[in-house]
Amino acid sequence: MSEDLATVSTITDEAKVREIVGEPIPIVQNKEMPQLDNYCRQFIEMSPFLCLGTVGADGHIDMSPRGDPPGFVQVLDDHTLLIPDRQGNQRVDSMVNIMENPNIGLIFFLPGVAETLRIRGRASITDDAKLLTPLALNGKTPKLGFLIAIDQVFFQCAKALIRSRLWDPATPIDRSEFPPFAQITRDQRRPDAKIEDIQAIIDHNYTNELY
Repeated sequence: MSEDLATVSTITDEAKVREIVGEPIPIVQNKEMPQLDNYCRQFIEMSPFLCLGTVGADGHIDMSPRGDPPGFVQVLDDHTLLIPDRQGNQRVDSMVNIMENPNIGLIFFLPGVAETLRIRGRASITDDAKLLTPLALNGKTPKLGFLIAIDQVFFQCAKALIRSRLWDPATPIDRSEFPPFAQITRDQRRPDAKIEDIQAIIDHNYTNELY
């Protein structure tokens, strides 16, 4: 397949892309805002899930999911957000990237709503107890958080989620159709381990180490 890709036609000129795709209508072209409005605030305050995009000094991009009960992202003002960093895998890929390159992208999801909210901005890492204490859950205050200075915000239309039927209750797969994470971990990284032992570690982590 890699040999076949060597001869694939690619496009490197924006004018050619525009010739194929066309121009956006004015309401789409001009939808970006430099700060949050009431609709953006409400969406963020209701959202339980987002994806954080960062890029390191080497140009490699990382996309990290972040989730908590609705409203876990604190709106400090119309230009600033605070995202708690909950207990994870300790890789800190996003944080390292942000210290190398503060430019980030966010996309917020709201279950049952097909539109999404996109934000472009600059991030920094904070350990300020006064900011982080109000974000405590289960009696545990996050040790770190992401401060987001908003540069651009806009709503994304629903076409992708409509086509994917992401929130359609009739579309979730039967969980037995895809291998469990313990099996994947064993096959990819620990071929000498037993699946049930890995599953026990995963279960403990998901039950006791969310916060």
